[in-house]
Amino acid sequence: MIWRCSSFEFDVKTPVVMGVLNVTPDSFSDGGRYANLDDALAHARRMVEEGARIIDVGGESTRPGAAPVSPDDELARVLDVVRALAAEGVCVSIDTRHAQVARACLEAGAAIVNDVSGFSDPDMVQAVVGSDCGLVVMHMQGDPATMQDDPRYDDVVTEVRAWLGQRCARLEAAGIARERLCVDPGPGFGKTPQQTIELVRNFQEIAHLGYPVMAALSRKSYIGYAYNIPDPLQRDAASAAEALMACELGAGVVRAHNVAETTKALADLRPEVVLGMGCNVPLVANPGEEREGKIALLNQAISMLCTLPDTQITDISGFYESEPAYYLDQDVFVNAVVIMRTGLPPAELLKYLHAIENSLGRVREIENGPRTCDLDIIDYQLYVIDNEVLTLPHPRALERDFVVKPLLELRPGFVLADGTTVTQDGVTVGKAFRL
Repeated sequence: MIWRCSSFEFDVKTPVVMGVLNVTPDSFSDGGRYANLDDALAHARRMVEEGARIIDVGGESTRPGAAPVSPDDELARVLDVVRALAAEGVCVSIDTRHAQVARACLEAGAAIVNDVSGFSDPDMVQAVVGSDCGLVVMHMQGDPATMQDDPRYDDVVTEVRAWLGQRCARLEAAGIARERLCVDPGPGFGKTPQQTIELVRNFQEIAHLGYPVMAALSRKSYIGYAYNIPDPLQRDAASAAEALMACELGAGVVRAHNVAETTKALADLRPEVVLGMGCNVPLVANPGEEREGKIALLNQAISMLCTLPDTQITDISGFYESEPAYYLDQDVFVNAVVIMRTGLPPAELLKYLHAIENSLGRVREIENGPRTCDLDIIDYQLYVIDNEVLTLPHPRALERDFVVKPLLELRPGFVLADGTTVTQDGVTVGKAFRL
């Protein structure tokens, strides 16, 4: 997935680190440390050396209870920093909710506008619509002065995802290209620590929107709550661990104060693997309950996948009933797609999958014939293979409706390891219906 930000282009399948540069006197963790221009530039350069590919410059604190800053005061803090970094070829993001500040910083060379209010101000939309800058669209309930007074949700994950989807749809309708958009669910912004934890542990649900997802978790209060670390400056190791977890769940941009610590943690990110699952021979099924028997068998396979070493399932599609493909004289299938992170190399993973199939009674008498359980590696991030044991990406995946539909349910616009974008255009077999 590509995030286009002016002349910069980021493939967010490999996490992109955005370094935080607060040039404010009152930010919650480092206020006043980089208010001086020379200090700010030195810190930005250090973060770039440590692995930051974007520098996010902020001139207004948005910590809970923060007083608003006038656009003129904000510009006095950020403009020279933005101009100097852009002149050095740095991808600069301006963290602002004011259209006047966004316009001036874009003119000074900023490539991204990061708006904590989610471009709710029509004037802010007009400030970016004529540009080619990237946008970070963040969810916030209320405003910084009041957002933590009494945040309430019936379902924080569903409501935040729906709001972000609606906001991005409006921005696209206003003329902003989809590939310019990145979404930030706004951890800690109008959310209790417990609500934030629920949101962060379900980042895969935000990835279902099909936009790059930002993990802006660094030093947040929920980390202090969850890890019992009262001092924000002591939260960097926990923040890096949370960033790694978010990226395993689908985040592609990480906003961090401590870039070195974060980059070190992200080196442990395991490759993402897409598995296709199918069953049309339930082991036990009463008459009229064949579908339930097939689903039960796939759920059993999923349980067995959870036991694989150095492997974690991060997302599972709904179940789909599909017409047989290639060998037509057989019963209909039930299919699903699983996304997981694993440290197992492809050939070793394949052996485990065959073992699961065999344990569930897989019989291989007819090519593409009836089976209790079929587990296919559809895609393995970073691997393009073609040998007698395994071909990746799966050479027939994109012609199969029972693979394409559930995969796009989880990852709209998914791009395979060989650079092929998954679409419905090439589907020819196995018409599938969501159960």
